Amino acid sequence: MNNFEEGARVYRSEANRPLIEMLNLESIRILDIGCGSGANAALINERSQSSEINGITYSAKEAELALSHMANVWVFNLESDIPAGLLTQKFDALIFSHILEHLKDPSHILARFVKLLSIGGQVLIAVPNILFWRMRVQFLLGDFEYQSGGVLDDTHLRFFTYHTADILLSQSPELQLENKRATGSVPLWLLRRHILPKNWCRQIDRLGSAKLPNLFGDQILISARKVKESS
Repeated sequence: MNNFEEGARVYRSEANRPLIEMLNLESIRILDIGCGSGANAALINERSQSSEINGITYSAKEAELALSHMANVWVFNLESDIPAGLLTQKFDALIFSHILEHLKDPSHILARFVKLLSIGGQVLIAVPNILFWRMRVQFLLGDFEYQSGGVLDDTHLRFFTYHTADILLSQSPELQLENKRATGSVPLWLLRRHILPKNWCRQIDRLGSAKLPNLFGDQILISARKVKESS
């Protein structure tokens, strides 16, 4: 779901639909931090024609693609200083979809960007769950190898579980947690492929992710609201 550039490499992605469904449609100015090629922006545009969507990416190639869905795209490293032109902006919503796990100090970066958020504005965060059932099986088999994508992406610097993801808000006292949930799947194997109807499988996946999010959730979704001005 994340688009991240290492050198000249560009990762394509799909929109994070479960996260975007949590977005307040009354948000007029939106900043997608780690916007990639603009898949989330394209989905937002389908849901609302009144939003102005802006983005940040580390890749000039991704920025070119994203501009077809966005008003503006800034190209810079999130762990460097925020450009002066962006510091003067205010937004109604910030989106961090599978980007914070790539950063050395994600809580600090989040706190810096929250200063650009209007009072009452929304922050949406998605991070992968390192204890998703597939990963547990992989670890039990003695397999811990970095990959070019997924939970063990070789650019991931931080790992989270459903119970530890809240630490991302630790340096942002002006944020109030509104909602935390997980999306994922239950291991149904042949039942999913050949026996159960697709809508039954989706219902089982939703129920499993709600009841045991740290086991069946492959991503953790957080929605928080800015309730006071940043210090």
